[in-house]
Amino acid sequence: MYLRIAGMTIVLAAVPLICLALLGALAGLPGDAAFPAGLACLLAAAAFAALWQRDLRRLAAVLRDPGAPGSAETWPVLPSLVRVAADIQRLARGLAARATEAETARRGSERIIERLPDPLLLLGADRAPSRSNAAARAAFGSEMAAVLRHPGLGAAIDRAFTTGRPQTADLTLPVPVTREVQANVIPLDPRLPDGTAALLVLSDRTRERAVERTRVDFVTNASHELRTPLASLIGFIETLRGPAADDPPAQKRFLGIMAEQAARMHRLIDDLLSLSRIELSEHLPPGERVDLADLTRRVAAGFEPRLAERKIHLALDLADDLPPVAGDADQLAQVLTNLIDNAVKYGGERGEVRLSLRAPAGTRWPVRPGVVVAVEDHGPGIARAHLPRLTERFYRVDKARSRGAGGTGLGLAIVKHIVNRHRGQLAIDSEEGRGSTFSVWLPAEADAATGSSPPPAR
Repeated sequence: MYLRIAGMTIVLAAVPLICLALLGALAGLPGDAAFPAGLACLLAAAAFAALWQRDLRRLAAVLRDPGAPGSAETWPVLPSLVRVAADIQRLARGLAARATEAETARRGSERIIERLPDPLLLLGADRAPSRSNAAARAAFGSEMAAVLRHPGLGAAIDRAFTTGRPQTADLTLPVPVTREVQANVIPLDPRLPDGTAALLVLSDRTRERAVERTRVDFVTNASHELRTPLASLIGFIETLRGPAADDPPAQKRFLGIMAEQAARMHRLIDDLLSLSRIELSEHLPPGERVDLADLTRRVAAGFEPRLAERKIHLALDLADDLPPVAGDADQLAQVLTNLIDNAVKYGGERGEVRLSLRAPAGTRWPVRPGVVVAVEDHGPGIARAHLPRLTERFYRVDKARSRGAGGTGLGLAIVKHIVNRHRGQLAIDSEEGRGSTFSVWLPAEADAATGSSPPPAR
C-alpha cells in the first residue's frame, strides 16, 4: 500500500515540480525559494495520494456492500467519489427492490403451482422433470418415473417440443391399479427464467370413465340377471290372477316363490350397487387405521345365527402382535363377510370353517410387512379349470347350486376390487373333494402409506 501511495505521490508531484523548474529557469528563481516550493508540492501530492487511496478503499467497501449505510468513517471524502458512492447505493437499492419483488413473485408462483388440484410437472429443455407439485406427488409418488416412461406420454412430449403447440395423450396405467390419465403437454416460448420449457398436466380421468362404464355395465348386467326373476314374478302374478285365483294352497306356494325371487333381485341390486361404488373409488387407496383382529371378531359374531342354523363351527385363529393395516373398515368387513358367507354356503352342513390371521410367510406373498387373512372350508372344492375365472362378474361354477344358495355371482368380484383398492393380493386354492382356501394379503399401515404395491388381485 505504501509503495502505491509513493508511486501516486511521484505522479501527482511531477507536473508541479516540472512547472517550478521551468519557472526557475526562465525567471531566474533563486534555489533557496525553489526548494521549499518543491518540497511543499511533494507533501501536498503525498497527502492527496493518501486521501485518494483511502477513498478508493472506502468506495471498494461500498461496492462490496452497497446496502450498508454510509458514515463519516466509511464514506469517501473526495466529491467525485462521493457522487459515485451515492449512485452505487441508489442503484443497489433499486436492484434490491427488484430482487425482492422477483422473489415474492417466484414464491407466489410456487404456492400456486403447489396448490393446483391437478398433478403438474415442469419439464426442462432436456424433457426431464425439474419439479412437481403436491398433487403429482400424492397421485403418483414413487411411480412417477414409470409414468414418464409411458410410450404415449413420450410421444406427446416429443410432438409438443417439435411443433411448439400443446399436445394431449390418453394414458392407461396398469399398476398399482388400472388408472386412466389424460396428459396435457404445454410448451413455453420463451422458456421461463429457471429453464422450464414445458408444463405437463396429468389429469386423473379414472372416476369419470369408470362412471360411464359402470352405468353401461349396470344396465347390461341388471337387465341380464333380472330378466329371469322378473319373468317368474310376472308368470306367477298372471297365474294368481287367473287359474289360481280361487286356490289358496297354490297361492301360498306361489307367493313363497315370488318372495324368494323378490329377495334374489334385492340381493342382486344391492351387490351391483356395492360393486359400482367400490369401482369408482378403486384408484384411491384408503387411509384409515384398521385392527383386523378386532374387525374379524365382530364380523364372526354376526354369523353366529347362521352358523348355528347350519350346524357349522367357525374356528378363529388370530395371531398376536399383528400390525394394523391401512384400509376402509367397512370394505374390509365386506371382504370378510363375503368369504365367510361363501364358506358357509358351499362348505356343507355340520362342517367347520377356519378363519386365520397370520403374518405372511414363504415366497407366495410380498416380503413387506402385512397380514394374511385366510378362510378355509372342507366342502366339495372347485375344479382347477374354474379357479382363474372365479372373480369374474356372475361367473358361477354351478349355477343351479349358487342360485339355490342365494348367491348373486358378484361376491368374489366385490372381494377382488376391494383387495385391489387396498393394494393387496387375493389367492384361491382348491382341490375337488378336499375344500377351498381363500387368502388375502393386505399391506401393513406404514408400508401402505409409501404408495408401493404388489400386482393387483386377479
